[in-house]
Amino acid sequence: MGLKIAVLMGGTSSERDVSLASGIRVAEALRTRGHDVRAVDPARGPISSDEQRALASGKVVHAAPPSQEALRRMAREALPSFASNLPRQGDVDVVFLGLHGGSGEDGTIQALLDLAGVPYTGSGHLASALAMDKDLSKHLFRRANVTTADWLMAPVGADQVTATLGFPVIVKPSKQGSTVGLSIVRNASELHGAIDEAFNFDDEVMVEAFIAGRELTVGILGDVALPVGEIIPKHEIYDYECKYTAGMADERFPAELTPQQAARAQGEALRAFRSLKLRGCARIDFRMTNDGTFYCLEANTLPGMTQTSLIPQAAAAAGISFPELCDRIVQLALDERDGPAASGAGARV
Repeated sequence: MGLKIAVLMGGTSSERDVSLASGIRVAEALRTRGHDVRAVDPARGPISSDEQRALASGKVVHAAPPSQEALRRMAREALPSFASNLPRQGDVDVVFLGLHGGSGEDGTIQALLDLAGVPYTGSGHLASALAMDKDLSKHLFRRANVTTADWLMAPVGADQVTATLGFPVIVKPSKQGSTVGLSIVRNASELHGAIDEAFNFDDEVMVEAFIAGRELTVGILGDVALPVGEIIPKHEIYDYECKYTAGMADERFPAELTPQQAARAQGEALRAFRSLKLRGCARIDFRMTNDGTFYCLEANTLPGMTQTSLIPQAAAAAGISFPELCDRIVQLALDERDGPAASGAGARV
């Protein structure tokens, strides 16, 4: 029997376009599984059938995210009706969170849905906030013996970076996704400008030691690690354009690793997942150095579900179709609502 599901997409973060592309694809997939699906943009309200068809047929994600000015204006306009656009208890059986970044991924909407008593996909409000804050999450990774690169938080000067981390470094907003506002800084003269740029996107900025190596990713579905993937971007880093433009990255699932290496990556990913108390579906990203050390970069609690996104590719490598993946994510949310006596559908692969 089909469920009543609201798919939240869009929002007012820098990843708005990615969220719309993810959300509309999820909505279509869930309909093929027999569910009654509503599409809702918390910034603007219900998305009409005509708008959904336009989203499904057009190119939603461009080479760069929307401007900060446009997003701030949208956020101001959305504020009076934001909470009223969210589903209430009894409206739907479950909310599928297709939001990325901002209040959709930082625990804010999760807390509102908790207060409303509405089940939703992904992690709870505290775990979402911890994963979104790269500084806090790295502290928790280390407490769980998950290796992560050394880092400093701005304000920080070039002398301190040189003495503590050395160059090159990665400068990035502490609470953003999709590499928005991220820069590689190769020398002291570039540091100040990169930090200023990152501050345009967040009020906290991280300066992190650059780890040279292979870019790997591990999806987690329930309590199972999916096949490890490797990303070989056309640019030096797996940036916004490479992530969301077809042909800008070579994404290999499964990655060309030894069985021992793949098992270690999956084990590290599960430790990182558990260290932040995540649940449902998430993605853990790594760099693997030439000596085989895995450095955890970050955890993504609401990973992309677009045509070029990594979780759907990992699921496909495990023999899970995209509609089945979406259905399993919904079931994990319902199992969480029902408590430990639930069926534990997440243990299947």
